[in-house]
Amino acid sequence: MTSKLNMDFGIVDKARKSARIIAEDTQKFIDRHTTVAVERTIVRLLGIDGVDDIERPLPNVVVDNIKKGGGLAEGAAFWVGNAMVALGKTAQEVAEGISAGEVDLVNIPVQSMDKIEAIINKEAAKTVERIRKNRADRDRFLTEIGEGPKPYLYVIVATGNIYEDVLQAQAAARQGADIIAVIRTTAQSLLDYVPYGATTEGFGGTYATQENFRIMRKALDEVGVEVGKYIRLCNYCSGLCMPEIAAMGAIERLDVMLNDALYGILFRDINMQRTLVDQYFSRIINGFAGIIINTGEDNYLTTSDAIEEAHTVLASQFINEQFALLAGLPEEQMGLGHAFEMNPDTEDGFLLELSQAQMTREIFPNAPLKYMPPTKYMTGNIFKGHIQDALFNVVSIMTNQGLQLLGMPTEAIHTPLLQDRALSIENAKYIFNNMRHFGDEIEYKKDGIIQLRAQGVLKEAADLLEEIQEIGIMSTIEQGKFASVTRKMDGGKGLDGVTQKGERYFNPFIPMMLGGK
Repeated sequence: MTSKLNMDFGIVDKARKSARIIAEDTQKFIDRHTTVAVERTIVRLLGIDGVDDIERPLPNVVVDNIKKGGGLAEGAAFWVGNAMVALGKTAQEVAEGISAGEVDLVNIPVQSMDKIEAIINKEAAKTVERIRKNRADRDRFLTEIGEGPKPYLYVIVATGNIYEDVLQAQAAARQGADIIAVIRTTAQSLLDYVPYGATTEGFGGTYATQENFRIMRKALDEVGVEVGKYIRLCNYCSGLCMPEIAAMGAIERLDVMLNDALYGILFRDINMQRTLVDQYFSRIINGFAGIIINTGEDNYLTTSDAIEEAHTVLASQFINEQFALLAGLPEEQMGLGHAFEMNPDTEDGFLLELSQAQMTREIFPNAPLKYMPPTKYMTGNIFKGHIQDALFNVVSIMTNQGLQLLGMPTEAIHTPLLQDRALSIENAKYIFNNMRHFGDEIEYKKDGIIQLRAQGVLKEAADLLEEIQEIGIMSTIEQGKFASVTRKMDGGKGLDGVTQKGERYFNPFIPMMLGGK
């Protein structure tokens, strides 16, 4: 493509090559390991669901039984399949037997590997087909009732009560929203289990559960027919249950998922070994389900200066792109994150923000970029905040962003009310309509502020990626190169849930889903 920024795409190619080497080097570690979350995901995808008499999810009951018996290295598919063959039971019946104290998976005599694989593959194929059907249903909705133009108007609901969330989400759809994100309750990403059933209490958000996903999906389908466009549903599969929640989202036809290991490492102190392994399987599931992932680079700018550290955002986007490709997730489903987070008192700050957004668009031309609103410098002055959001919207339409999380004038004051959301949607619709093709009509001054800014950030990012290529992603994180946050390879939450794979290990869903539709 022709670059408005006069960027050297030889440097882009160099940066992408470094990112590919970084990702492939990390993949060697990922391929040798599994985690309790990956194994619980396999259990869920085999049809095991529900809780025991003290509310422990049955996938946890099964994997805890395997881990306690020292069998985690062989994987849940092996042990559950072995029990199904030996006992003549379904996967769900095996799980209920463990819960009742009647079955101990690792002490059941080992059956023929051919029989184990055959019975597991048969069950796995049923869930894979269900997810494939969900993808077809989404395509049918998009064909029959259509969708809003890009950038998609993306808003959040966060009441803590799924039924109240439904009312607010449907109201937002009627006001013009295209994507509804149900914010997770505070700290759910640190829970090493997924709560069960519909929930009506949460702080700062609503629990991500499969039943809550089902309830909201049904509500958005209904309002989508009413307003005449498909409404996308977004939730979060970051955290200690990353692949499990990805699986639940695929089963209930979510459309967008926050999905980024680096975000979990830096901002939730989740162990890097654990979450990098979890991320791979979660992205395979998201890719197969047609779910757009959102990455978390925008969060770097909440702890680092948006002008000085912009190159770290770009470097992380390059790395996330390559991790996604290794998981079979196409560019069209990569909502790479960035943000309008410069100090609004910066002279020519708008030019620098425009440069950043245009640079990201040119480097990742096929990605539905996730553009995040100003938050760090929102002060509670709702009038200034509304103008900051308007400038953010102007940059977005000029640079053809994909998913636009709308800023709220009451940012830094409280969780948005219905009227706050209405004002933000009105702001964006007005600007997007009046400036729809403005970006196509303009060029940037040669060697001006906008061009030189992008060229400089690209070079810094390429140099950083070359450095990371030499030392690896884990050492880079240990040195605090991203977001000025330092994490240790053996630190953080969840390391005890990581193990090397054994000789009999297999995951039936990877060959069935990887790169497929």
